[in-house]
Amino acid sequence: MRDRRAVRVPAPAGRPQFDGDAPVVAVVGGGIAGLAASTLLAERGARVVLCEREDYLGGRVGGWSTRLADGSEATMTRGFHAFFRQYYNLRALLKRVDPAGCALTALPDYPLQHASGHRDSFAGLPTTVPWNALAFLRSSPTFRWRDLPGINARAALSLLDVSVPRVYEELDGLDAATYLERIRFPRAAHALAFEVFSRSFFAHPTRMSAAELAVMFHIYFLGSDEGLLFDVAADPFPHGLWDPLGRHLASLGATLCTGAEVRSVQPGENRRYSVTIGGGAIEADAVVLAADVPGLRSVVEASPSLGDAAWRERVAGLRTAPRFLVSRYWLDRPVDADRPGFLGTGGHDLLDNISVLDHYEHEARAWAARTGGSVVELHGYALPSDVDEADARKRLWDQLTEVYPETKSAVVVDERHELREDCPLFPAGGYARRPGVRTPDEFLVLAGDLVRIDLPVALMERAATTGFAAANRLLSRWGVAGTELWTVPREGRVPLLRGAARRWRTA
Repeated sequence: MRDRRAVRVPAPAGRPQFDGDAPVVAVVGGGIAGLAASTLLAERGARVVLCEREDYLGGRVGGWSTRLADGSEATMTRGFHAFFRQYYNLRALLKRVDPAGCALTALPDYPLQHASGHRDSFAGLPTTVPWNALAFLRSSPTFRWRDLPGINARAALSLLDVSVPRVYEELDGLDAATYLERIRFPRAAHALAFEVFSRSFFAHPTRMSAAELAVMFHIYFLGSDEGLLFDVAADPFPHGLWDPLGRHLASLGATLCTGAEVRSVQPGENRRYSVTIGGGAIEADAVVLAADVPGLRSVVEASPSLGDAAWRERVAGLRTAPRFLVSRYWLDRPVDADRPGFLGTGGHDLLDNISVLDHYEHEARAWAARTGGSVVELHGYALPSDVDEADARKRLWDQLTEVYPETKSAVVVDERHELREDCPLFPAGGYARRPGVRTPDEFLVLAGDLVRIDLPVALMERAATTGFAAANRLLSRWGVAGTELWTVPREGRVPLLRGAARRWRTA
């Protein structure tokens, strides 16, 4: 089931499969985008060679094995990821290996808590605007009726008239912090309902496009009737998602090369491209570049024949969001039983959210049941440049003990920390310069959450959507049918409110 107003993007027409000698397609990057592109291409009969730098699939949603101090085997990842119900294309990918939907499990709430004591919940709300907004106003301690006269209605109504890609023409020149100031939401609401969301893009609102914030609010609250609740992986990501998808690809004849970093893409001798990997090369008829920002820039810089000067400049101009830290602790005692599986936080120094993995993940739950302990994960996004990793770890832990006081007396059985700086940055004014799926080379395409696509998608769903779109682009060049895509509505879903917003905007 999906939103009855969800938008269908038809599949490119063509014959159902390749006939005769199928093309070789090299896919650079085994994250969600690369897996989506590889899956569709392999299903149509292309000879896919998937190259992934790490030893595991999944990219930034991947995972790897680690041995804890108590001898337990555990799976470490780069942190919590929410699989929202409106991630139609990502869920279509996962359905290939999980048709019954058992790999994901629902969390009952998406609570947000501010250091001031304010706490908002999205459980039990209607899912459709305007009823969801009205119910939230009635129940929220941060959005209060008496605060409404102070809001800039003209600016706020723009959130009800988000239209993609027009919103980028209107708001991309502003940063999200300036936009929020214009709206004049109550300070607590500003911190919770907007900064918490914006920081899920790993950047402070001052460094993020206002258009991206508006699109995000449209996707998750005002434009979709799926609501703000989400599912999470019931098992560590490799076990329930990517390893099965890798086996599915292998069954389709795809070649998976993990632990193999692609260095460049050069003109080939027997086929269009030669993809250098390690000490060898792969000849391919087409290439999907589905790497992260550093990886994409590196490959393009080392491949002078790719694209034209303008396109290469766009790729070189891509930037990463500030560093973020994921700290996971295996504790010798449980946290309180009523702690949510996920808690978004605001105003708590560097701390942006807390996950209690043993409240939803099978592996962590088994460890907690065996030891009497708990598995807790902390995220700190957009770390200040003057904060080193040791200080960030300490400050995140100190904030945990304030938010969940029962952890003050806990003994740490083991801990793992991931400090990263490879997520794409979406700054004000960056949309027009961001490269899209198409490139100047008709058999070279891009995919990933860094890629521009004129649809209301974000984060993991943008990765899956661009992966399928990249495969569609190549398949259409060969006259082979692609796959349909789905998104939330491309514009505000209530015509009356949308019309009012437009009248105010043009007055």
